[in-house]
Amino acid sequence: MPVPKAARKTLVIGYGSPIRGDDAIGPLVADLLEAEGPPAGVTVISRHILTADLVPDIAANDLVLFLDAAANGEAGTVRCRPLEPDAAAPSSMAHFLDPRELLAWAEVLYGRVPEAYLVSVAGASFDYAGYQLSSAATAAVGPMLERVRGLITAHPPSVPRRGDPAADIAS
Repeated sequence: MPVPKAARKTLVIGYGSPIRGDDAIGPLVADLLEAEGPPAGVTVISRHILTADLVPDIAANDLVLFLDAAANGEAGTVRCRPLEPDAAAPSSMAHFLDPRELLAWAEVLYGRVPEAYLVSVAGASFDYAGYQLSSAATAAVGPMLERVRGLITAHPPSVPRRGDPAADIAS
């Protein structure tokens, strides 16, 4: 069966620490998407942390999906929320950047802000575990991957934009 073409030029960035238990879910899901062969027009990146060198790639796309673990919420819950540029988003240039800050840099440096979402899974354990997910996070891998696939192929997007009361939806 042919792989469907993405509706938009899309960048998927899975990020998190591979040695911190459930924090590894972002890069693991990105790696799974890459292994299955993403649709044409989709680039997948797996990273330990978000860094400034991603800004040109972010600006060059129509849609950017950030995949990460969340420290709050019911363990295993998949959430998806739209992101807007925010130059004041909390970050530490020495350690990590917030996705909203990267979007703000894309806006300032390139005059472009792609549609962007954060797809996250609430983790149960962030202890040192080397790609060892909790049972709750393991169960969320499939639903997270399905949410990402849906965002890639949706036209128009099926996720509400900022200001909509359902903008932070769990699945």
